[in-house]
Parts: sequence; C-alpha cells; structure tokens
Amino acid sequence: MPTSSLNIADLLDTLEADIRQQIASRKLANPLLIGIHSGGAWIAEQIHRRLRIAEPLGLLDITFYRDDFSQIGMHPNVKASQLPPHLEGRDIILIDDVFYTGRTIRAALNEIFDYGRPNQVLLAVLIERNGRQIPLQPDCRGARIDLPEGQRIKLTGPDPLGIDLQTLACAA
Repeated sequence: MPTSSLNIADLLDTLEADIRQQIASRKLANPLLIGIHSGGAWIAEQIHRRLRIAEPLGLLDITFYRDDFSQIGMHPNVKASQLPPHLEGRDIILIDDVFYTGRTIRAALNEIFDYGRPNQVLLAVLIERNGRQIPLQPDCRGARIDLPEGQRIKLTGPDPLGIDLQTLACAA
C-alpha cells in the first residue's frame, strides 16, 4: 500500500473489522484491551470505544522491558502501566501503532507475562511495515506497507491522529 493512501479513519475501520473477525473466530471471552504507550495507547482508545468494551482500557509502558537501551537511551518520560493485577487466564487484545522489528511487542509480552499467564493474546497494529527482526507478527492490521531503508513511519497525536513519514539522517 502506498504511504500516500494512508488515511487514519480507513485504517481504523479496517483494523476494527479485522479485530471483530478474530474475536469471533478465536472465541475471545470478555477480552481485555491493552495499548502500548504512546501511539498504541492512542489507537487502543479508539478501538476500545468502537468495540464498546466495558472493562477499562489497559495501558502498558514497556520502557523498562526494552532490549535496546544502549541504542536509544532511557526515555525521560516513563509512564506507569495501568493493568489489572491479575492477567492469569485472560484473553487479551494487545494494540500498537506501528509494527516494525517486533522488539516492542516482545517487551510488551514480557511485561504482560509478569502479571500472569494470559489464555491468549491477539496482536493488533494500525500499520505493519517491513523490517521484522524477531519471529512475531500481528494477527490484525489496518495496513501493511514497505518502506525503503532510512524511512520510518510515526503516528502523531493524540488529537487529531496523524501519520508522519520521516527520512532518518544518514550516519556519516
């Protein structure tokens, strides 16, 4: 899909429909929706409203679970995760904005499992892009795109939500 055709409303519609189909086919019972700070939390808020899930939205800050501190440094604005105390046996829908290498999701799963062993986890992302490094992939997506090396896609928001295609500075 060309990046010029990425429309947030259309992506959310596609993601919602994909999640609804997976909830039905996987028979998710009373799923807990969890968004990864910050872009994933913004998407999760939208999906939480659309799916009319009664239980409060869970929020996850994976800062202390990341494996790339040496590359990106410590994020100065760490937020507290907001999850129920027990996730044991729960069906979970984990939401992020952009799936790239898989490292964010690996970190999120590590934190979730520290709270308990869920029954199953459904991974939903607004955008999946090329560059996977870890054998994980989303179950649901709003779109899949391929970007050339040196470009990244970033969600802006939270209100209004937007998509920013960025070219990274080349290392000399």
